[in-house]
Amino acid sequence: MSAFPPLTCLRSFEATSRLGSVTLAAKELHVTHSAISQQIKVLEEIVGLTLFVREGRGLRVSEDGRLYALQIRKALGDIAEATRLLQAQPKIDELVVAVLPSFGRSWLLPRLPGFQRLYPHISIRLQASLTVSNLHQESVDIGIRMGKGDWEGVEQQLLFHDDVVVVAAPHFNRGRLPQTPQQIVDSPIIYNTESWLPWCEAAGVEMGRERKGLCSNDSNLVLEAVRLGQGIALERRSLVHDAIERGELVQLSDVSAPYAYPYWLVWPPRERSEGKQREFSQWLSGEVERYLGQLKAPT
Repeated sequence: MSAFPPLTCLRSFEATSRLGSVTLAAKELHVTHSAISQQIKVLEEIVGLTLFVREGRGLRVSEDGRLYALQIRKALGDIAEATRLLQAQPKIDELVVAVLPSFGRSWLLPRLPGFQRLYPHISIRLQASLTVSNLHQESVDIGIRMGKGDWEGVEQQLLFHDDVVVVAAPHFNRGRLPQTPQQIVDSPIIYNTESWLPWCEAAGVEMGRERKGLCSNDSNLVLEAVRLGQGIALERRSLVHDAIERGELVQLSDVSAPYAYPYWLVWPPRERSEGKQREFSQWLSGEVERYLGQLKAPT
């Protein structure tokens, strides 16, 4: 006797046990009442147990049926999830890039047209998240991360080290911008999750510990508040460099501090994505080299 009952029998049984009604199960599965009844009968014959107790015109799941239904429900859920993951695999002409929202918006997105001009046959899908994506489970081709570069199961390439600088909108405080490190730390500050201590040590000033103000773990929100003139912020140079060049933000001091976590390009070994990964890696390396050259250029 086969240990694997037909899938139609299992789906009919699971739906009936969950909904408590053959009629409702038939409606959910878009089949007839008699088809559901027949599938359940076949399943009971296969397993050699009574899965439902008939009570008048209705039925209730037996104890054996209840325990079986829990396992079948999980198994069907696993099948559905496996199918979803397979269907979510990047298409051959699509590159799925996992990226932090802030880096994606401020650094990567403005440069992407260059990649699209070089490789017009590849569509880009950005998958933005503050969490570290599992590149295997989430069907991602390649990712850009901050960290120490010690992730398992992925290839990794160092992109660049970052530093933090203090920025404000040109119209902040009606254009009367702080000029000295002390004036900076005395100003209204939009906080992120990073400590000001390294910058204060480099600038030779102290910041009171009881300071209050707006705080966000998303640099996009922090920088938007800065653009609105609500305060100043200490942010990664990579996120503000282009805005400073455009005159949208002003760097308030030459003092900077190293950022603890560099950027990395990471990708899962995946034969069907190898060509796209290589092309994106080569293009991104060129963009990083150009960006770092801009930082070293005299102003």
